[in-house]
Amino acid sequence: MYPSSIDLSSRTLRYLAGHLTSRRQETGTRWRRLTPGRQALLALAHLRCGDTYAQLAAGFGIKIATAFRYIREAVDVLAALAPSLAEAMKTIQMKAFVILDGTLLPIDRIAADTPYHSGKHKRQGMNVQVLTDPFGRLLWASPALPGSTHDLTAARHHGITEALAEADLKCWADKAYQGAGGPVRVPFRGRRLKRWKRRHNTTHAKIRCLGERTMATLKGWRLLRKLHCSTNRITDVVKAVVVLHHAST
Repeated sequence: MYPSSIDLSSRTLRYLAGHLTSRRQETGTRWRRLTPGRQALLALAHLRCGDTYAQLAAGFGIKIATAFRYIREAVDVLAALAPSLAEAMKTIQMKAFVILDGTLLPIDRIAADTPYHSGKHKRQGMNVQVLTDPFGRLLWASPALPGSTHDLTAARHHGITEALAEADLKCWADKAYQGAGGPVRVPFRGRRLKRWKRRHNTTHAKIRCLGERTMATLKGWRLLRKLHCSTNRITDVVKAVVVLHHAST
């Protein structure tokens, strides 16, 4: 048994194992060092606990290259199941409103990698936009962009503001989305605000803070706290986490 405590339900493990079984049937795989269930456990230990390939290889009695290949396959299978923004909007349109926020996923890049350096967070990372429902539950996460990308620029790049406007759905966001227009509501800026504007900002903050639960949910997947993989793979990792999160709730 792999010596790792994974705080996920057995339903999540069965969900991933089922899709891995289907993948093997599609590709005609006859034999593997690990069963679909063990491969699923391997992938979950990596994504949820952030265990390294070396740790996983030793724990599962396989080579490091094999652990890497098995995890990559699991991530690809999950990423293919992630909804696009258009697909997610079918669910989002049923909500009273949504909360839009951006987060920076830290990466191990040197300071010279300017596109990935976030001036706001003072570190290297990837920008991911997140949509949350009124109860702070994760609805959708965007593909990852270099950390230097401004949140409003990212939202427009992914077509989020346009999709929300077409759906005529109210959206609450922070000051970073000032100028988004349409249904995106942001707090008033400035120090000397009128009393009604200060009240508005207080109410706005209480609503928007629910989105912080989603960020905590994402960071609950320890791999996302410091990513060591290629930046080209981060979008698929985020998609995989979103799918597993929905499968476990």
